[in-house]
Amino acid sequence: MSNWFNRYDRAVERLSHWAGVAAGLCVLAVAFIVVYEIIMRGLFHSPTEWVLEISTYLIIVAGFLGLAVTLRKHGHIKVDFIQGRLSRRTRHVLDIITTVLSIVVFAVFVVESAELVRQSHEFNKLSPSILRFPLWIPQLSLVIGSTLLFLELIRQLWSTVLEFNRGGRGD
Repeated sequence: MSNWFNRYDRAVERLSHWAGVAAGLCVLAVAFIVVYEIIMRGLFHSPTEWVLEISTYLIIVAGFLGLAVTLRKHGHIKVDFIQGRLSRRTRHVLDIITTVLSIVVFAVFVVESAELVRQSHEFNKLSPSILRFPLWIPQLSLVIGSTLLFLELIRQLWSTVLEFNRGGRGD
């Protein structure tokens, strides 16, 4: 069973890594776009109409694509004031419970965001700006990012259960 888990772990890690790279490139693109806007507005008195919309989409995409890799690297905000005072066994049980709850929440989020993308694509929903950008494109990052986070949460749950069963029960 651990061989299966190791393959799953590596696959999720690779997917999360490349999603994280894409998220970083989105943030980099936003930086260049904003600098372009500053130059156009400040030096040439010619503001753009597209920078705000595109940079907003890119930040949303970056945020969702970076969820799984951030969780894997323990980068999410965590309040461990109480958890640090608990026994190892209680911490493991609490980790298992919170991870299962997170899996349920993100399973619902994946399904609902996929439905949002489907509807946006089916009904050709466009942004209400001059760009008339197809909304399903940035919305797709919700599905991809939350699916990767869901897969990472499954990996984290499995890892926590394995650790608990290996003897993480004591203090």
